[in-house]
Amino acid sequence: MSLFDQLYQQASQNVMARASTVKLLICDVDGVFSDGRIYLGNNGEELKAFHTRDGYGIKALRHAGIEVAVITGRTSAIVTERMRSLTVPYVYQAQENKQAAFIELQQKLALTAEQIAYIGDDLADWQVMQQCGLSVAVKDAHPYLRLHAHYTTCLPGGHGAVRELADLLLISQHKFQQFDGSSA
Repeated sequence: MSLFDQLYQQASQNVMARASTVKLLICDVDGVFSDGRIYLGNNGEELKAFHTRDGYGIKALRHAGIEVAVITGRTSAIVTERMRSLTVPYVYQAQENKQAAFIELQQKLALTAEQIAYIGDDLADWQVMQQCGLSVAVKDAHPYLRLHAHYTTCLPGGHGAVRELADLLLISQHKFQQFDGSSA
């Protein structure tokens, strides 16, 4: 039984092998970094909640040399600020068709599809997920994604699912526990 299996749930040898080659993690935002709910105030302000463990996971990945990007269909100053605080260098917002951003990232970083992981929660993510070496659905993702993803997290979006995937990548690449920074 691997460390990952002890911490979360059993991951197949296929999933661990796919994770071991990942050099870029691409994340959706709503439903992945957050629980998918959007809170709107009386004055038009928008609020989202982010889990600090996900933040720690992102920083640990970056420290380990694994790049991180977000591709989201919405535009939000909150996302801009959160990703800035996590030092995520590639932030694509207002991407109704996420495929163009995926292709741009792949070319910019000169990566094969097998070196890219994607985590999503709904059908808008599937077009990109099916091209990646490791496709991941959060626990509460649309059933179609859970059915077809290489791996489904045991934690739901906004509740540590990104950290779970970060740990999977780090453990599979023998880079777990090499970071002791903050989750910002």
